[in-house]
Amino acid sequence: MDFNVKRLAADAGTFLSRAVQFTEEKLGQAEKTELDAHLENLLVRAENTKQWTERIMKQTEVLLQPNPNVRLEEFVYEKLEKKAPTRMNNHELLGQSMIESGNEFGPGTAYGNALIKCGETEKQIGGAEREFIHSSAINFLTPFRNFLEGDFKTILKERKLLQVKRLDLDAAKTRLKKARMADARAAAEQELRMTQSEFDRQAEITRLLLEGVSSTHAHHLRCLNDFVEAQTTYYAQCYQYMVDLQKQLGSFPSSFSNNNQSSVSGGASISVPTIPVSASLPNPSGRGSSAASGGFNELRSSSGSRKARVLYDYDAASSSELSLLADEVITVSSVPGMDSDWLMGERGNQKGRVPITYLELLN
Repeated sequence: MDFNVKRLAADAGTFLSRAVQFTEEKLGQAEKTELDAHLENLLVRAENTKQWTERIMKQTEVLLQPNPNVRLEEFVYEKLEKKAPTRMNNHELLGQSMIESGNEFGPGTAYGNALIKCGETEKQIGGAEREFIHSSAINFLTPFRNFLEGDFKTILKERKLLQVKRLDLDAAKTRLKKARMADARAAAEQELRMTQSEFDRQAEITRLLLEGVSSTHAHHLRCLNDFVEAQTTYYAQCYQYMVDLQKQLGSFPSSFSNNNQSSVSGGASISVPTIPVSASLPNPSGRGSSAASGGFNELRSSSGSRKARVLYDYDAASSSELSLLADEVITVSSVPGMDSDWLMGERGNQKGRVPITYLELLN
């Protein structure tokens, strides 16, 4: 019991000594031992590393999950050590809506078929996005979070302990200055040597930890490379998915853009951008497009006409065009000055422009 009382009294005395030293330093009434410049620079670098790591993490989380409510939900599940419920992302939701609407309009129609193809591609992009987020969370965010919750907390703990040891050292220096009796000076000198040794030891421990931030930077550099690689893979997948979709829908862009342009009457003209599609890409019917292109080229160079089978339903966008029904056979011919994507079609007494991408020339 007496030992515990004495220990508590000693601890209280030490705490009071530190408090007095700290207060007098703030009031300019006591000297303060300054850390060497190298250690100060290491402390500043560690603090900057912590602040910028937090900022990069926050912005990366916003990039990967823009919805703040979902981020909060994921944070709660993470703290509860439970798996968050799986939900469809925006690309997958859009894809699902496109597929359902395409089935409603009919997979056999041009519009319905296009919606289904677009929806399938959107779902593929959604899957690629999910993989990108998962990879980034493991290889980029987790190492950054481990630094903040592990290494940097250790640095804070040791830095706080260094501050305590410095206060003890400066308090011992103050007591030595105030000592007048020989015995008191001897005791103060002994205390000063002990506190100086403890301070030097703690400064060395703190310095070693702070110099380890260089290794943290090297590790985070590797994580940054992994993050860039994950982004590269993700965007490359998205690009390839869209290129494949463009090939499948090779018949639609030129027809739709021409329809939109021809339907504008009066006022300022509207430019509808289209994505160029190579003539060598497969057409929607699955038949060789090079042979079909050759047949159309021959028809344009001659003054004759050919029979053609309609591949898809087509609704005329203006009175100059001819509506079409899938599988019907019409007569087509080339008219000088007409856009290369169009021919003149005839069905009995009806006549009008028709898009060549909806046609298959018959022998």
